[in-house]
Amino acid sequence: MSVHELRPKAGETTEKITINLGVIDLGQIDLLVQEGFYSNRTDFIRTAIRNQLVTHNEVIRSTVARKAFVLGLQHYTRRDLEAVQAAGEQLDIQVLGLASIAADVPPELALATIESIVVLGALHASAAVKAALADRIR
Repeated sequence: MSVHELRPKAGETTEKITINLGVIDLGQIDLLVQEGFYSNRTDFIRTAIRNQLVTHNEVIRSTVARKAFVLGLQHYTRRDLEAVQAAGEQLDIQVLGLASIAADVPPELALATIESIVVLGALHASAAVKAALADRIR
């Protein structure tokens, strides 16, 4: 199993979110864009989010450590899960970032080796694996 700390870069995997803003807030954002402070609304929102994450960095890090989360990317290959199965063990996956399960992992293997999944961020797995693990994903 590989663990990598991630810092998103242009062109890397992103997740789309939708937010609702009041018209006054939106107008203020548009004004800043029009005045050249930001290239577009998305640039403003990403910058605001990153600034808040920096502000709360210590809380995030201490919570990740306390709750034993993997910070960044955690990828599980078929070989990883077969080794867990051979050892007669099960995984409790806790990731802040991106957890991915390889596309060649069959649902039966995932069920046999994954006790629970908590992902604060994104989980990438086949639809069949996600369906099989639905009651174990929190």
